[in-house]
Amino acid sequence: MTSRVKRGVISEWWWGVDRWFLAAFLTLLVGGLVFSFAASPPVAERIGVEPFHFVKRHAVFLVPTALVMFGCSLLSPRGVRRASLLILAASLVLMVLALFVGTEIKGSRRWIDFGPLNIQPSEFMKPAFVVICAWLFAEKQRRPDIPGNLFAMILLLVVVALLVAQPDLGQTMLVTAAWGGLFFMAGMPWLWIMLLGGVAVGGSLLAYMAFPHVASRIDRFITGEGDTFQTDTAREAIMRGGWFGQGPGEGTVKRMLPDSHTDFAFAVLAEEFGIIACMIVASIFAFIVIRGLSAALAQRDIFDRLAISGLVLLFGLQSIINMAVNLQLMPAKGMTLPFISYGGSSMLAIAISAGFILALTRRRPENRSHTDRLLERTFQLHAA
Repeated sequence: MTSRVKRGVISEWWWGVDRWFLAAFLTLLVGGLVFSFAASPPVAERIGVEPFHFVKRHAVFLVPTALVMFGCSLLSPRGVRRASLLILAASLVLMVLALFVGTEIKGSRRWIDFGPLNIQPSEFMKPAFVVICAWLFAEKQRRPDIPGNLFAMILLLVVVALLVAQPDLGQTMLVTAAWGGLFFMAGMPWLWIMLLGGVAVGGSLLAYMAFPHVASRIDRFITGEGDTFQTDTAREAIMRGGWFGQGPGEGTVKRMLPDSHTDFAFAVLAEEFGIIACMIVASIFAFIVIRGLSAALAQRDIFDRLAISGLVLLFGLQSIINMAVNLQLMPAKGMTLPFISYGGSSMLAIAISAGFILALTRRRPENRSHTDRLLERTFQLHAA
């Protein structure tokens, strides 16, 4: 056990980290590996690779994901801002490059190949974007002469333009919703909120008219006509699972799901482990969001408050969208379930978000109460 008396980086981290957050993130991380044994073998067999191909790749990414989360959790709030600025700048450059030299998959250019690695820069952009926007909103409140709100709006337009150019309308909606939540929590006037809400609605209508695949997905969702194979199969898998599931490895409907290891891992979870297991997973996501918002309210610093809120909002919205698509409550979006779905870029990017949350909610010596400092001084005197 790490001693309180021996002051060091690891000791400070252990006694200051929010262990409920840490336990929730690690549970999802390990759970994702367990669930990959159920979700990915049918896909591997379908594309002609050995059955545990995706399981092994998921396991390989597990260690760097945990290390990234731990490394980010060691940062100070200033370190979080600096790291976010670097990540955001690099991600935006790579997103531009992806439009010209990126790998085209299903009509979209979102990925760049670095040897054996296939990276999706927009995944890494999301947590950094939220943190930088939180900083801009916070600076506007601290110093009204700084046009932080204007810079945050310009940054949103740049990010949205790059995402639409790929095109990736699901991520566009997610990023815009997270930004809107930050805008609201920053105390902006209702007139501005209504105006920007109108712009968002107009943008959605424009996307419906400009992108045939968006219109097709929405039409299929509303009418139920056309190619609804994946969503219908996902619903069948969920219904077949019942309360307690068919048992590990016993699912049959999952074998027909093309994206059972990514977008529809939740449906496979329902078929093999049951609705109760799905409710437990959903409860963990809800716990992270609720605890995050509660922790944000307790922060004195405006930046800490906004950044924590924005990060858990991003985490929660992505989870809700994925589960809603699996349950046919939303049109298909092509979005992963954090730490559960297969995907190296997604896992590492979510690890950055989780690490930032742990870093910003960590108790630090300068933030401890007078009683805590007296107790520590007593321990030190006894040890001496």
